[in-house]
Amino acid sequence: MSFKAERLLVIGLGLIGGSFARAAKELVSVQHVIGFDLNQEECDLALALNVVDSIATDLESAVKQSDLILLAVPVKAIEKVMLQIAPWLKPEAILTDVGSTKLNILEAAKAIWPEGLPTGFIPGHPIAGAEKSGVSASQTDLFNHKKVILTPPEGASSEATLTLARVWQAIGAEVVQMEPKRHDQVLAATSHLPHLLAFSLADTLAAEAESTDIFRYAAGGFRDFTRIAASDPTMWHDVCFANREQLLEQIDRFMTGVQDLRAAVDQGDSQRLLGIFTRAKASREHFSLVLERAGYAELRGDAIDTLVSSPTAKLSGELRVPGDRSISQRAIMLAAIAEGVSEIEGLIESEDTLATIQIFRDLGVVIEGPHQGRVRVFGVGLNGLQAPSAPLYFGSSMTSLRMLLGLLSAQDFDVRLTGSEQLSKISLQEIIDPLTQMGASIDSNTGSLPITIKGGQRFKSITYAPSHASAQIKGALLLAAISAGVELEVYEPNTTRDHTERLLDAFGVQLVREGRRLFIESGVSLKACSVQVPADLSFAFAFAVGALLQQESSLVIENVSANPTRLHSLRLLERMGAHIALNNNRHAGGEPVADLEVKASLLSGIECLSSELASVGDDLPLLLLAMASAQSDSTILGIDRIPERQRALFKTTVDELSKAGADISMSHTDVTISPVSDWRPCELEAADHPALALALLMLSLRFDRSIRINGCRAISTAFPELIDQARRVGIKLIEE
Repeated sequence: MSFKAERLLVIGLGLIGGSFARAAKELVSVQHVIGFDLNQEECDLALALNVVDSIATDLESAVKQSDLILLAVPVKAIEKVMLQIAPWLKPEAILTDVGSTKLNILEAAKAIWPEGLPTGFIPGHPIAGAEKSGVSASQTDLFNHKKVILTPPEGASSEATLTLARVWQAIGAEVVQMEPKRHDQVLAATSHLPHLLAFSLADTLAAEAESTDIFRYAAGGFRDFTRIAASDPTMWHDVCFANREQLLEQIDRFMTGVQDLRAAVDQGDSQRLLGIFTRAKASREHFSLVLERAGYAELRGDAIDTLVSSPTAKLSGELRVPGDRSISQRAIMLAAIAEGVSEIEGLIESEDTLATIQIFRDLGVVIEGPHQGRVRVFGVGLNGLQAPSAPLYFGSSMTSLRMLLGLLSAQDFDVRLTGSEQLSKISLQEIIDPLTQMGASIDSNTGSLPITIKGGQRFKSITYAPSHASAQIKGALLLAAISAGVELEVYEPNTTRDHTERLLDAFGVQLVREGRRLFIESGVSLKACSVQVPADLSFAFAFAVGALLQQESSLVIENVSANPTRLHSLRLLERMGAHIALNNNRHAGGEPVADLEVKASLLSGIECLSSELASVGDDLPLLLLAMASAQSDSTILGIDRIPERQRALFKTTVDELSKAGADISMSHTDVTISPVSDWRPCELEAADHPALALALLMLSLRFDRSIRINGCRAISTAFPELIDQARRVGIKLIEE
């Protein structure tokens, strides 16, 4: 049987039916659109406004001629109309509707066609509307970028479903398919219940003796919440009967939540109240983010694609860059599984930290903030995390995902992990392998997201000795061992950042460090503490390089992390002759802290081994810029031995620097960087890598005209205050 959509019949010429008719009339594939409505005035107006090609005076004849029939009548009237037109429906016709409930329509159809539903019967529901009603309010673009849910019953023709879907798609809608029962459950929760609550609140307050005063002084919140109570009462009366069971289920769930809120208010339970309010605020934004598969910082509007810098004479003054990303992340993670309430100050509100905060909220942890770098975490202990009600969404945060894989793999519950399109392309196999060796059950077809973790696994102690150590993998394994209550022994062939170890000590967990060996015993627990996060040294390093290369620059960057595992980049600059000093040395939260003083310097080239570059990490692009700006040659030996991820960053940076005039020659193993005779202003590409974006920003200061730097989304979400901080020290930077 062949289905088509050349002749359309729209029964019910209101907002939805009229808008469908208007849009369908513009399709090349549709030859004729017929309208029908019991209200003759609406029919006359539909013709006058050119909404339809003709009006059916004989419904029987119109039904027999039509390929696709849309029932755009109230939910309660759909059964009556189906019963009326059933004898006239041709076998190859598609019959659909726009009702907001589906099970009742399906049951009515089964009663009308007891011997079997027509194969072209495809119920549907467009999620669209407007405040005005009637055919005069119809719009050609009403369904643009709106969802239409099709609920084909068992036995429906796949060809008919596809034909109907293509019509909806052609008029701009996004088509999804759903089981009828699931549709009614979803709509009961997201549409029907909010409308009924708005009606109920307005009705309850209207019954008050002082209702006049109540409504007179109602603020914007009341008006926003009850606005939808201005919709058609008869329609919602019908919906209550059509979707009775699903609505009752959602009302019961809501009443349970209200009772929980009432109990928290009555008992003065501060933590429970904070949990309700913070989860609610975060989840409202979270839903939009998951649907768009975007990053957390992008949803807040922090993402910027292109930065433009103008010529800058010098960098001067004092500034304080945001909190250290690595420490911020780890502080939240450890505070969440500690016992008691932890206070964190100086936290950076970047993609990584926002993702981590949301993940733990989804796992049942109450987190207050972030607000101006302050967060209060109500720890649940090692056994207090709860199974999330939905997959955990990591946004674009690779750091959160890599480290929390360890923690989540050691829980008693199953969990599914998802993330943005960008994050889903990255392999996690180097973390999955040692976790699997410990006993984790991690299912991923490609070694990347989405990932399913099966909980309740029995973990064992292992000795982990990789060929190249990673601080994040080390952190993931430590979190797994702590959560599972097993010993862990790690041998690091190279020095990695020790922020996890320092923070664990602050939370009451002592590790044994003997040379390259790191050991943690079984059965440890964490106690809440206060954490002061120092400024991020990598961000500070960027401004330091900028100041070194601009004549007469003098800069002080306050409260910077002076962790010995992070200072290698500064030490290399000092070997090149850079005027750099760490003053006012002190400790905060177990971390060494200092003020970084930098003055413009003439740099000399150096010889550098690949093992030294491995310790530089993501500061590599800035170091290469410094070498390209030196007065003599620099040589890097053994470039083929640096980690693969760093090698890719190296190549991208060399390409961009060379485009701007850098003199860089490479063999398979060695690299020579010669002094630049003349920098060439050009448009730069940061390739959405934060470290490269910072290096290119400092490179752009060397040009005599404004420079566009594309691909800056990652740095703008990692360092939201970048533009303000740059301007503070004299860099003329704007977003485009």
